[in-house]
Amino acid sequence: MHRRKRKLSPEERELWAHVAASAVALRPEARVPVPDPAPVPVHPPRLPRPPDLPAFRIGQAVPEPRLRHTAAPSLADRLANAPLSMDHKAHRKLTRGRLTPEARIDLHGMTLAEAHPELIRFILRAQDAGLRLVLVITGKGRLGADDGPIPMRHGLLRHQVPLWLHQAPLGGAVLQVAQAHLKHGGAGAYYVYLRRSR
Repeated sequence: MHRRKRKLSPEERELWAHVAASAVALRPEARVPVPDPAPVPVHPPRLPRPPDLPAFRIGQAVPEPRLRHTAAPSLADRLANAPLSMDHKAHRKLTRGRLTPEARIDLHGMTLAEAHPELIRFILRAQDAGLRLVLVITGKGRLGADDGPIPMRHGLLRHQVPLWLHQAPLGGAVLQVAQAHLKHGGAGAYYVYLRRSR
């Protein structure tokens, strides 16, 4: 941290000139005269120029904004737009509810700490048994009191299960995750299409 230099007042300059005149130089040949610094003119700060705005009349339609803020995509949209890792025809049958799950687990009513190990156990056992399509029921979540200015996300399991299915140790066993058809639970359940066990 360096200290800001202070300018000398006229009295201090006069005193310094008197002291400097009485001093004897050790090396007179190296003496360099120091000129008085010229005073710096003080200008008022320049204000930024206001932007050129188009004329506006009362009652005129508001122009479209250049930048639009969009909300984060919903969970259903993210799953629907996820890259397809399974056969296209099988995926179409899956999303239309034409494939029947070979096993199911109901996590509805469990806490996150209870549901995570149960889901891991279920998925890995299903893959070991050679199953390809299982149903994971999470429920839609309860709508609680939302008194604050920040919206509260409801359905913690519903939002957390797709993340768990793509992370280790389940990421290697899961080929595709899709929201279940209405006849299998709709937004409160997921189809999980498993890789073949090796």
